[in-house]
Amino acid sequence: MKVLFVSPEMEPLAKVGGLADVVGALPKELENLGCDVRVIIPHYNHVKENLKNLKLKAKNLRKEIIVCLDWLPFKGDVMEVNLNGLTVYLLRNDNFFNREYIYSTPQGDYQDNDLRFGFLSLGALEIAKALDFKPDIIHCHDWQTALVPISLKWRRHVKEDPFFSDSKIVFTIHNISYQGLFPREILEKFGLPWFVFTPQGIEFYGKVSLLKGGIVYGDAVTTVSPNYAEEIKTPEYGNSLDGILRWISQKSNKLVGILNGIDYDAWGPKTDKALYVNYGIGDINGKLKNKSELRNELGLYAEEGKPLLGMVSRLTEQKGIDLVVEALPQIFDLGFQVAILGTGEEKYVRMLENAKSRYKGNLSVVIGFNNEIARRIYAGCDMFLMPSRFEPCGLGQMIAMKYGSIPVVRGTGGLLDSVRDYSVDRKHGNGFVFHLFSKVSFLDALTRALLVYENRKEWIGLVTRAMKEDFSWKRSSEKYLELYERLKVHL
Repeated sequence: MKVLFVSPEMEPLAKVGGLADVVGALPKELENLGCDVRVIIPHYNHVKENLKNLKLKAKNLRKEIIVCLDWLPFKGDVMEVNLNGLTVYLLRNDNFFNREYIYSTPQGDYQDNDLRFGFLSLGALEIAKALDFKPDIIHCHDWQTALVPISLKWRRHVKEDPFFSDSKIVFTIHNISYQGLFPREILEKFGLPWFVFTPQGIEFYGKVSLLKGGIVYGDAVTTVSPNYAEEIKTPEYGNSLDGILRWISQKSNKLVGILNGIDYDAWGPKTDKALYVNYGIGDINGKLKNKSELRNELGLYAEEGKPLLGMVSRLTEQKGIDLVVEALPQIFDLGFQVAILGTGEEKYVRMLENAKSRYKGNLSVVIGFNNEIARRIYAGCDMFLMPSRFEPCGLGQMIAMKYGSIPVVRGTGGLLDSVRDYSVDRKHGNGFVFHLFSKVSFLDALTRALLVYENRKEWIGLVTRAMKEDFSWKRSSEKYLELYERLKVHL
């Protein structure tokens, strides 16, 4: 089976969030299952830098493609790189992609994101044709690639192209809060008929929602956990798309939740070169050594009995960073120390910087993303915080468990699909869950975790169980392949 992935991100070439991790890992697992998978992403500045760091060189295929946008032709070069046996095509157009950031600057989104990612979507189709790679499945990710299904359904010339007549579209929602909203005038930019601008089409409160277009015109819609697939059909979590999601769900199996996995070749305390010392299941001394060294590196007091809370996160409202800051006085009263690494909105950065000066020695805050420090936090902390307002899947809790750090999470989305509350189920529990988004509920979960932590034998048993959890991509990739095959049968 031939599968074409079209994505705005891919680990280790260009990463903003968990989408990159999915596209970096899932294609490899599908190839192990016998699929012929190719991936297309933009040739960003970040890609150039990361290829250099990986000591890889992209090959120019001398295949120039042309995409017409807003009545003007835009050219793109096609580069190719081999990532551990996986073929990745890089769509190069320096005017669109040679920028400091991927989606937005600290001041806001790039104003031409519609053209940038329209070029990616339509350029991907042109690349497939230029290289004669006729996909059975085109797997698209988030609003940035939604013009693939929209165009194959409605764009002049594209919809009649026999090259894609047998191709089926899988559209994955990684985070429904990012919808790709643009003025209705983009219909003309992309050669789309005005009659798709309806509540049953891509109209969304007077604007065009590209995400909605991907949902409506994809042959199958997936999201990144079973629980999130149910949540987004409700007004609380659906970001005003819950109605359309309930509507498409009337068609059997069109909306499917498949839990993301993590790549254990990339994540694991036995082999992680960023750690102070490597360790495995049962080696509690190795983990304690990482905790001690991390405290020293981050300037935290070396108090042996204090448990260390870790958090590696985007600093946004979604991630509940405000709840953490609000609860800090009580967290320190309970005897915890806290290490936070993240980048994001300026107001949360200011909150954390102010708190850092107030709680020096017990609170470490590193602003920005540093992969090595992130890995050392996963290894060195006792508990890992994810107090999210919503969380489509979450990878942090899975990584934390692999490193023997016990997740304390809010019960939402994929966190509920992967974390079982130890307070409720001592036989199978692997973390601590609170449900109400409030300081009281959050602190209750931390108190329950602390009581277990103080019983050393019980805590080591919990850590051991968490490290044995299997969140590899193998099981998830089999579910994706099953979905692909079902679509292919209905060609």
